[in-house]
Amino acid sequence: MSNLEQVRPYRQIHRRVSRKIKVGNVFVGGDAPITVQTMTNTLTTDIQATINQIRQAEEAGADIVRVSVPDEASTKALKDIIKAVNVPIVADIHFHYKRAIEAAEAGAACLRINPGNIGDDARVKEVVKAAKDYGCSMRIGVNAGSLEKELLEKYGEPCPEALVESALTHAKILEDNDFREFKISVKASDVFLAVAAYQGLAAACDYPLHIGITEAGSLNAGTVRSSIGLGMLLWGGIGDTIRVSLSADPVEEVRVGFEMLKTLGLRHRGVQLISCPSCARQQFQVIKTVEELEKRIAHIRTPMTVSVIGCVVNGPGEATHTQIGLTGGGNGTHLVYMDGKPHHKVKDEELVDHLVQLIEEKAAKLEAEAPPKAA
Repeated sequence: MSNLEQVRPYRQIHRRVSRKIKVGNVFVGGDAPITVQTMTNTLTTDIQATINQIRQAEEAGADIVRVSVPDEASTKALKDIIKAVNVPIVADIHFHYKRAIEAAEAGAACLRINPGNIGDDARVKEVVKAAKDYGCSMRIGVNAGSLEKELLEKYGEPCPEALVESALTHAKILEDNDFREFKISVKASDVFLAVAAYQGLAAACDYPLHIGITEAGSLNAGTVRSSIGLGMLLWGGIGDTIRVSLSADPVEEVRVGFEMLKTLGLRHRGVQLISCPSCARQQFQVIKTVEELEKRIAHIRTPMTVSVIGCVVNGPGEATHTQIGLTGGGNGTHLVYMDGKPHHKVKDEELVDHLVQLIEEKAAKLEAEAPPKAA
């Protein structure tokens, strides 16, 4: 047990034990890091626009990207898209089994498909064979908005039991075809419904779970809803890969996802910025400073903590627990802390440029000191 765990046991999250699968070259489940996903919203047939969006998501840190393939033209475009990007691509299949086969042939790392929705056993067998032949995993994606008619008749409405039953029915179809390289999701826009369904599914199987609050809404509202729902699940150890579904740029989904995982200590990527809301005691324009600072350090991938506090009430205390800290002082001069200790002062007019320089230098130093990554 680490010193952190001995001193702060309340920080511990005991992840549910799940089996491990591969999505391209990325592991999902087991002891693998929780991965962050997003989905493109360009027309897949617009190859360059889709490639550009995937590359932007890659730059933001996305581990996996999903692409919709509703028609044959989209699966044809998928081949060129996959060649031009680095992250594994999940092909989102609607109902046509041939799209799944075409996507596997095009190089998709994973097929998002519900086997019970694509037709008879012969079609399922064809899709499973294609997945095995081309090394694809699958995601069973159950959604409260598109439950099977018989389950709605049985339960009267979407409910946790209906979502779990649907997921396990689809899982059994794949198991009966000797295919177990899959993960499962049981999404709903209702936070309580989604959380309860995932809790029930987590207790019923050991497959890796893709968690999300579907159709969560705009950037602000969707971030709140997703943070509540996914936060509850992740805190309870449930979740092997996540997607934050927002009516926003896919890059924002990735950023919010990583912020959740950073907050819970489950992934560490980029700068964790601690800042005050500002008040009449502030000695510099905190909000403006933080907004500009966030934009200029978005490219930093090295895990680091930075505090920006407008006055001396909480500033020194926060600064002692971050690698770089700024506390507002008087007469336009402010105190900078390095590794928890007072270090030097900085003037108003130099504030953002100086902090960006310090952060970039610290990131470079940490990268140089880091042990070499395994091949």
